[in-house]
Amino acid sequence: MNDAILVTGARGFVGKNLVQWLMQEAPRREVLCYDVADSPARLREYVSRAGFVFHLAGVNRPQDPEEFDTGNRGFTQELLDLLLTQERPVPVVLSSSIQAERENPYGRSKRAAEEAVFAYGERSGAPVYVYRLPNLFGKWCRPNYNSVVATFCHNIARGLPVTVNDPSARLSLVYIDDLCREFLRALAGRPHQRDRYCGVYPEYPITVADLELTLRFFAESRENRLVPHLDPDGLTAKLYAAYLSYLPEDGFAYPLLTHADERGSFTEFLRTPDRGQVSVNVAKPGVTKGNHWHHTKNEKFLVVKGEGLIRFRRVGQEDVTEYRVSGERLMVVDIPTGYTHSITNVGRDDLVTVMWASESFDPLHPDTFYEEV
Repeated sequence: MNDAILVTGARGFVGKNLVQWLMQEAPRREVLCYDVADSPARLREYVSRAGFVFHLAGVNRPQDPEEFDTGNRGFTQELLDLLLTQERPVPVVLSSSIQAERENPYGRSKRAAEEAVFAYGERSGAPVYVYRLPNLFGKWCRPNYNSVVATFCHNIARGLPVTVNDPSARLSLVYIDDLCREFLRALAGRPHQRDRYCGVYPEYPITVADLELTLRFFAESRENRLVPHLDPDGLTAKLYAAYLSYLPEDGFAYPLLTHADERGSFTEFLRTPDRGQVSVNVAKPGVTKGNHWHHTKNEKFLVVKGEGLIRFRRVGQEDVTEYRVSGERLMVVDIPTGYTHSITNVGRDDLVTVMWASESFDPLHPDTFYEEV
């Protein structure tokens, strides 16, 4: 049975990502990976075994402009001619470009490849899906090549300058995982298709200036501990995921500012614009911290090491409520508004507490009032 999936350009940016998606989402189907260094004989073998083709291979930065035609139209036609020798219609996905609309050597070569695929579909009866892709971004994309996002991520993560010729220039971005999900839809015969062409959704518009500003915010977050709003379906979350993949391997870790004295220490871990902050508090044996209350700010305490006692008293009343907490029995304790509260290390070792506050600390508006429990 010819059920294998052939991916041309399998070692490129899109190819590497798609192959991983296919291995995870279609594990029962063999994935045949073909790239420019492979022989024509291997291509013939793979075509004979393929039941579906993702044609991603192409040329976009040749030394000789004539290579545009050879690498895009020419190789596409070679692949399609081999598919026509098979006794079955083999569906084809073509990774084209919005540049196909332009009258330049690259655009003309991509448009010719598209027409060849459409002609193959008419002749063979096989479904064909042509995607004119905008600017793609995500992990494993090559910087300083043909992706402004990859180049900016790579350079900003290393403290290198970036060149912005027109800050107001608008980009239309597609995230690599969204593209792979769409390609899986095509594999299942359910692409997003309108007229002749297929599309990937969502596309994200952004100016070059805003792109640079967003990426610099990510870089600066190691100093100010601010984490951006990460809507899973939003552009910022996807840009942040991409940015982290370009960190140098000796730069994954970074230090935090710790405030320490004889009682222990307090370290802010993360700050967010709208989800508060996370900190790590260390108290030495016998030390009590807190003894304050808040009007609106609320907190959650999670002791991860040691033995502690959290005490509460409603402001204006006398009754005290106590919670015994331990790193051996993980339990979150809510710190309600209007209750003065404290935490005491009642063990022999350091008491380590992860603390979440509903708002990032603002020294001008601390909403924190001293009162012993």
